[in-house]
Amino acid sequence: MLSFNEYRNLVNDAILAIPYPKQPENLYEPIRYTMGMGGKRIRPVLVLMACEAMGGDVNKAVEPAVGLELYHNFTLLHDDVMDKADVRRGMPTVHRRWGDNAAILSGDTMLSMAARHMSHVDDDKLPAVMRLFNDTAIEVCEGQQYDMDYELLANVSVADYMEMIRLKTSVLLGCACKLGAIVAGTGEQDASNLYTVGLNLGLAFQLQDDLLDVWGDEATFGKEIGGDIMNGKKTFLLVNALAMASDDQLAELRRWLNDEYAVKQEKVAAVTAIYEQMGLKQLTEKEIVAYSQKALEALDKVKMPDEAKQQFATFIQDLVGRDK
Repeated sequence: MLSFNEYRNLVNDAILAIPYPKQPENLYEPIRYTMGMGGKRIRPVLVLMACEAMGGDVNKAVEPAVGLELYHNFTLLHDDVMDKADVRRGMPTVHRRWGDNAAILSGDTMLSMAARHMSHVDDDKLPAVMRLFNDTAIEVCEGQQYDMDYELLANVSVADYMEMIRLKTSVLLGCACKLGAIVAGTGEQDASNLYTVGLNLGLAFQLQDDLLDVWGDEATFGKEIGGDIMNGKKTFLLVNALAMASDDQLAELRRWLNDEYAVKQEKVAAVTAIYEQMGLKQLTEKEIVAYSQKALEALDKVKMPDEAKQQFATFIQDLVGRDK
């Protein structure tokens, strides 16, 4: 099998080769800008890894892998509009540079481009690939709606939060693994187990993201630290804090969360201190390990060469231990 960097190079080369029309410039330049921001390329790499691990031709998986990366970046572009985020991967967001309207329309175009790339598979694989892609895209939208709804609720259960991130984040990693398996011609049982690998990896990945938003380094993380706190977003940390807090902690937490005029640095520091008092960093780290283990258990059920299985296991462990 290829290394992670070799898979990523295949993806990046294909992204660089996307033939953008020259006009309208204000439609395509934001897309080129977004896709040129870089990123870890986790989802397309998973597509290629899964395809090759299951005995498929990795070159046949490149186009659908790029399609999935286009789709992922489309969701980020629209998320930034909804979240009013100023920074993405250390760079100004599209809506900050070109405005909300351009960001929305460019994102819509990326969705259609994603579907076009996704369709570049063998004819006998096309129905399964497009069904998986469309089902996943709908679930991601459901997750985003829950995410926005939960911003308006005083309390959200941990179970509801985990279901939201399953939909918004995890299904895309599950899709990546299963997509590669389908392109390779894998049987349904192994493809389903690979989906479970990606799903649990996605849950661990999002909990790590929640953790990094509070305790990460902004220069490394590529996003504003404390953004979730300032936007009142429900995270694993916040929903657990609201459920576990003493009366005094709850009163202080709500005071800070409801203060729309608080200085960012002070608000983030105060809420972070409450999280630390409650041991929520350690709780989150424990859950990350638990979901990583579930991913590894699902991987163990997949019939693939030992070398490929070890590469997948290393990828999982590296991803959930990341600092960006």
